[in-house]
Amino acid sequence: MTQPSASATPLLFTPLKIHGLTLPNRVVLSPMCMYSAHNGLANEFHQVHLGQFALCGVGLIFTEATAVSPEGRISPEDLGLWDDSQILPLGRITDFAHAHGAVIGVQLAHAGRKASTHAPWRGRGVVPVEQGGWTVIGPDGQAFHELYPVPVAMTTDDIARVTADFAAAARRAEVAGFDVVEVHAAHGYLLHQFLSPLANSRTDSYGGSFENRVRLLLEVVRAVRGNWPSHKPLFVRLSATDWAPGGWDEFQTVELARLLRYEGVDALDISSGGLTPEQRITVGPAYQTPFAALIRREVPELAVMTVGMIDTPERAEGLLLNGDADLIALGRPLLGDPHWMWKAAVAMGVKPPVVPAYERGTRTTP
Repeated sequence: MTQPSASATPLLFTPLKIHGLTLPNRVVLSPMCMYSAHNGLANEFHQVHLGQFALCGVGLIFTEATAVSPEGRISPEDLGLWDDSQILPLGRITDFAHAHGAVIGVQLAHAGRKASTHAPWRGRGVVPVEQGGWTVIGPDGQAFHELYPVPVAMTTDDIARVTADFAAAARRAEVAGFDVVEVHAAHGYLLHQFLSPLANSRTDSYGGSFENRVRLLLEVVRAVRGNWPSHKPLFVRLSATDWAPGGWDEFQTVELARLLRYEGVDALDISSGGLTPEQRITVGPAYQTPFAALIRREVPELAVMTVGMIDTPERAEGLLLNGDADLIALGRPLLGDPHWMWKAAVAMGVKPPVVPAYERGTRTTP
């Protein structure tokens, strides 16, 4: 990771080199589930949805959580990379992004006990088997919520299989042309479930102590790094805290970050929560950024991305100038206004980062 020298250009629009890849600016499209795939296959919706951000100058575009196995989907409509047939549809999207100078990454995920659930507009909780649902797995037999499926506790063979699934998905991601891979270990999904004592009551080598609870994530990261090109960046998304007593917290996150650094991780995507319905979150503008700032301060060798209620370019720029983060991930702001980057550039007095065909739309004079 390299930092730019002082210049008049706002940090938000300054390139950032991470490992062997240079991002054109510091804005990242945060992974957001679209619940629009069939059998894990990307389609025209995903091409248009993700492609618009390539045309609008977003520095790094991430897909939604992309399942490494069928039972790892959050919903039946999630994207997947568990089968070779899923490579080509995603490859069309990466080809389009690259043709327009964009950088694109894939978030690899397994939902664990939060799998087999409805898309938000179709209901809440478990999808019955007769409606396309499936048996879910987790660290133990605790369900996330009474409306969610009861998981089957994973055996060591299951753990080895899931680790291999992540590795195989990373290989497919390379063939599909992605520039970045992110391992999803946040928001109460499988790898986060193993991290938190609130979801992991195992008594074997994958439960109990901190060293045991982080074991699966470290093994997955090791497997992904071994199957992902050495010159391409590897991100990990973490929930810095469960926002619940006795759960995972920011101090454990710092210790984990120090370990991930030695596993070939280049950047951490710092979010929070999602592990338990008992969470009590203090919400406000940039409310998760203090966690990112802590990790960036304690583990400066890693690039750090922050996310959450960062809605204006001025706020994003302030966080960068303050040294709280290296990258700003935007979800709802970009979903609500795909031209957010254009408006931010105009507000900050820089040329909007658009493709030539769109330049007329950014001019303020005839």
